[in-house]
Amino acid sequence: DMSAIGTAERFEKELGELETKYREITGEDMPKLYRPPQGKYSEQNLKMAAERGYKTYFWSLAYVDWYVDNQPTKEQAFQKLLPRIHPGAIVLLHSTSRTNCEILDELITKWKEMGYTFGKLSDI
Repeated sequence: DMSAIGTAERFEKELGELETKYREITGEDMPKLYRPPQGKYSEQNLKMAAERGYKTYFWSLAYVDWYVDNQPTKEQAFQKLLPRIHPGAIVLLHSTSRTNCEILDELITKWKEMGYTFGKLSDI
């Protein structure tokens, strides 16, 4: 819960440790994209992220896919995701979701058939 972090020092520590771990794993610097976990934030957090060079993004389309032991079915996922797509959507799909892994190719194909294209956050 990043909104509970009220000091620049704690915020720096949280993001700094993440940046270090990212660099260790990938060998690259972490992109300066910030998505407050669970969407919990404070204006102070957003300001601290900006001061560190981060651009904050929020999602406009998500569904309950993060419970590892209670995954939606393929049908439930499509019921939630297909009708809610919209121009400019930023879609949040959690990597911990087995369902997302199973449907991703078909989901992207269906969205493309609906006329949507895909890009990077940095292109927005």
